[in-house]
Amino acid sequence: MKMNFIKKIGLFGTAAILFTSCRGDLMDLDPYDSIGSGNMWTSENLADMGVTGIYNVLRSDNVAGDLHKFDSYGVSADYRDGNYSLLRGNATTSDSQFSNYWRIHYEGVSRANDAIANLPNAPLDESKRNRLIAESKFLRAYFYYKLNMMYKGVPLYLEPTELEGFTKGRDTEEAVWNQVIQDLTDAINTADLPDKYAAGSGDYGRVTKGAAYALRGKAYMWMENWAAAEADFRRVGELGYSLFQGGYKELFKEANEQCDEMIFSLQCIDLSGYGNNFTFRYGSRVSYGSCWNTYLASTDFVDTYECADGKPFNWNDYIPGYNEMAPAARSVYFFRDGLTDDEKTTLAAAGADMSRYLDSGNEARILAAYANRDPRLALTIITPYSQYLGSTNSVDYTYTLRWPYRGSDTAEPFDLRTDTNNRFYYLFRKFVAEGSSEIPNREYSPLDIPIIRYADVVLSLAECLNEQGRTDEAITYVNMVRQRAGAALLNSNQYTQVTGQDNMRERIRNERRWEFAGEGVNFFDEMRWRTWHESKMFDGAGLKQIWGEMQSSYSWGGDYLYNWAIPRTEIQMNTNLEQNDGWID
Repeated sequence: MKMNFIKKIGLFGTAAILFTSCRGDLMDLDPYDSIGSGNMWTSENLADMGVTGIYNVLRSDNVAGDLHKFDSYGVSADYRDGNYSLLRGNATTSDSQFSNYWRIHYEGVSRANDAIANLPNAPLDESKRNRLIAESKFLRAYFYYKLNMMYKGVPLYLEPTELEGFTKGRDTEEAVWNQVIQDLTDAINTADLPDKYAAGSGDYGRVTKGAAYALRGKAYMWMENWAAAEADFRRVGELGYSLFQGGYKELFKEANEQCDEMIFSLQCIDLSGYGNNFTFRYGSRVSYGSCWNTYLASTDFVDTYECADGKPFNWNDYIPGYNEMAPAARSVYFFRDGLTDDEKTTLAAAGADMSRYLDSGNEARILAAYANRDPRLALTIITPYSQYLGSTNSVDYTYTLRWPYRGSDTAEPFDLRTDTNNRFYYLFRKFVAEGSSEIPNREYSPLDIPIIRYADVVLSLAECLNEQGRTDEAITYVNMVRQRAGAALLNSNQYTQVTGQDNMRERIRNERRWEFAGEGVNFFDEMRWRTWHESKMFDGAGLKQIWGEMQSSYSWGGDYLYNWAIPRTEIQMNTNLEQNDGWID
């Protein structure tokens, strides 16, 4: 088990603080002790618990604990149950997504405000007091950052407030960004806030100057202050953060979760309520503990991965005429070798063009379409006829993703069994446990969840440079990430030639999509770029089987979706709140 800080979160979380809340109906985060705010800061131990209570909000739904949900809003994943109103174009102001997101982030703000107001009088030595105040200001900035990204202007509360005092109208989007920047600047200017913590430190996981610079740079990007963002991102590297060079796959293993690439991450331990459930939601029935593939890798997204030499992927290059075929007909290319006569009859009835089936060589033909692609594809996603080391009853077996499924978990042919065995979908490999030794329980992996890592900083720096017209400099930083991934470098061949600022902008955006697939990053990118319509909600988008057969389609409601609805319940309780344009209460 991890030491000190994360143990404190685990231990204190079950005896956490009853803070003054901004709404009486806020969701419970923990079974709180009844420690009133006035008594919370009367000893060093209680002050530690108070600040730990702010960190504890990070693990909640809609903050960092369920980032895979936001990935399914973004381009790289799909939710297999297919019932997200935001993706159906029928979301309303009473949608629980809006109200839950609002409430939990304001819970974090409320806890941070309580700490910032009371820590100056807490019985602490000056150095520790300064550090805890800086951490609290960072966390308040983070919660307001998350709120402002989605609602574009929210009420700013900077002091502890009783329930009846929450009557402010919305501050402007610019005012909120300025407050985020002010809080982060205060943290950066605190001499007692460390630049970074070394791996193994008892304080690893706490806020650092590196995290504050990175988050401030991201806030500046929302304001399109590219020069200020550039300066902040450069400082992060100067503080000792760097890209992990041990391999993209290994970056997401517990052994490397405290490497120099991880700037700010949600600390996880193998205890119920304090672990990472990405494995559970991304895994399969042959993952240790029998997991659920609740979130699936998007079929449309998989097709965006380039060839290894940077050439855009095109199915027709591998299977002539593929793109022109009906999706059900081209399912034939994904069938296993040696189908039985009964299987052939059933699959033909489902629409497969069996005239194109190869009894021997069907698997090899489709495997060629996934070979020699950007290496991150194979390291992020389980593609047809690739292998996965799973476990059944603590015995490890190597499974293969085949279609149609046959067999047994513990005997040949060891087909990879899923929670959706009547459909053929891409599955995530990233964050999913291999074998029986990586996690102690399927629902709470000890693997930390990255919130900000250095690859984000590097690609953000590239974006800032390109937006300032310094495209040649931007290429250098994108190539740092591509080199680590093993992809062809920009300007290294005919396919990777950068032809100008616009072309580079799209290359940076794609690079971020591939680099952060499955991490809950790309949805917020699409919202900032205002590309969500074209990247996720384009005509014909939806949850699809691997060959493109639609299972659940998406529908674009309108550009008003770029500004989330102020929750109806909040407007009912505070009539000074005004709704965003396009939403009808």
